[in-house]
Amino acid sequence: MADKEKKKKESIFDLSKYIDKPIRVKFQGGREGRWLSVGVIGGLMTKYQWRGSIFQLFFFSLTIPSLASGVLKGFDPLLNLVLDGTIEYMRDPDDQLKLTEDTRQLGLVVCRGTSVVLICPQDGMEAIPNPFIQQQDG
Repeated sequence: MADKEKKKKESIFDLSKYIDKPIRVKFQGGREGRWLSVGVIGGLMTKYQWRGSIFQLFFFSLTIPSLASGVLKGFDPLLNLVLDGTIEYMRDPDDQLKLTEDTRQLGLVVCRGTSVVLICPQDGMEAIPNPFIQQQDG
C-alpha cells in the first residue's frame, strides 16, 4: 500500500495569473428568488428571518444559465471564486435565452465552484496547449 500513494491531481487551468484582473464567469443556472413563509416544523425553525409570528426564508432556484463579470480576488482547488465589483448581466423576462443591456451591481461575491461552467478573461482568450494530449519528449 505504501508504494501506491495517491497522486494529487494538478489543475489544468492556472487561475493565479488572473488574480486582480477582470474575468467573466458563466454559471450552471440563473436565479429566481421568492420569500417562503413557514412556521415551526417539529420544533425546528425553518426560516432565517423573523417576521411577526412567521419565519421567512428567501429561496433561490436555479433556472437559465447566468453570466457575471468581476475582478478575481481569490479561488481554491474546487473553483470556488471570490469576485469583487461583480456585475450580473440580466436576461430578457420574455425570452430567458437573450441577454439584455440591463445589469445589476452585486459587489463582492463568493461563487460556488460546482455551479461554475465557464471562466474566461474579460479582455479575450488565449490559446493553451491541450492538457489531455501526452506531450512527446524529444
